Amino acid sequence: MDLDRLRADTPSASRHIHLNNAGAALQPRPVVQAVVDHLRLEEEIGGYEAADRASAAIEDAYAAVAALVGGSPSQIAMVEHATAGFVAALSSVPFRRGDLILTTRHDYSSNQIQYLNLADRLGVEVLRAPDGPEGGVDVGAMRDLVYRRRPRVVAMTHVPTNSGLVQDVAAVGEACRERDVLFLVDACQSVGQMPVDAESIGADFLSATGRKFLRGPRGSGFLWVSERALDAGLLPLFPDLRGADWIGPDLLQPSPDARRFETWEFAWALVIGLGVAARYARDVGLAAVHARVVALAERLRAGLAEIGGLRVLDRGAELCGIVTVAHVRLAADGLRDRLREAGVHTSWLSREGAVIDFEEKEVETALRLSPHYYNTEDEIDRAMETLARLVSDA
Repeated sequence: MDLDRLRADTPSASRHIHLNNAGAALQPRPVVQAVVDHLRLEEEIGGYEAADRASAAIEDAYAAVAALVGGSPSQIAMVEHATAGFVAALSSVPFRRGDLILTTRHDYSSNQIQYLNLADRLGVEVLRAPDGPEGGVDVGAMRDLVYRRRPRVVAMTHVPTNSGLVQDVAAVGEACRERDVLFLVDACQSVGQMPVDAESIGADFLSATGRKFLRGPRGSGFLWVSERALDAGLLPLFPDLRGADWIGPDLLQPSPDARRFETWEFAWALVIGLGVAARYARDVGLAAVHARVVALAERLRAGLAEIGGLRVLDRGAELCGIVTVAHVRLAADGLRDRLREAGVHTSWLSREGAVIDFEEKEVETALRLSPHYYNTEDEIDRAMETLARLVSDA
């Protein structure tokens, strides 16, 4: 990995220490340039005309995203963000009263809210599989529930937003395929920081965003859809004229591919930028990215554990590039603000974003630090020194 070249592509990396890649990573120059170029084209000739002229670049974005996570461009739907893709997929499941949604204790808070709303409106049951002793879902228990309860859908977050845990989605996906159960994966925090192959996971749907570890523009994301789900005719609850054709007064025909999960209006500049980001990530190499991110995160955890008053919260057999800590007295939002003033960018999490996990860990807030491959070991050390000083001063 040519770190000097990668940092040269990320000029602001030399002006502050950016450890908020689980929130929004710094975009590399080629991504920014692609977005700006298309906006300039829209400025010059108009939005519809610019989209027509950029049709090859737009199609290339679908191909680049497909190459990133496996499959073909026809399996990719472009969306505004991971939640939009997740909602579109979940809404396509033909739930009936009494159906079961099987999930985990670590699913993203927005997803948990959607499950509870479906339970309230449609009378479906929501069941969270128990955790294993090391943290993260107990895969054996999950498999047993898939076999015994035959859920309508299994919905699972690969990497939670509130910890460094990596859940074993592939093992769960195998069980879902064996029992012909739909499998919906939230890969919002994993795409871009590790290799992700949707087909190998056994997913029917896999949603992701552009702005996080993938280093794409904010307001971009995608949904990967399996051929099995497409062949089953699954269609989101509210398609529009991009997702389906109105072929008779009382008849519609879904799009033959994953674009049935899209809507008509797009910020095409962001779609093009997302495609550039996907190609950039593949050029760097996801295996190399993963190894470096994990190494930097381990360095952080080891150093943070030595700072008085801090507790590292991450648990699991496999951990990734998200590091969470809590202080015995100081609220995480205040620490985030003081770190930002010192040129270290992080984020913070409240109990409302991770009710089950934070109640178990007995914390109200947590500071989240998430390095990426363009960060240096020196930046990691300086960030920890800054945090240690702030905690000591407080």
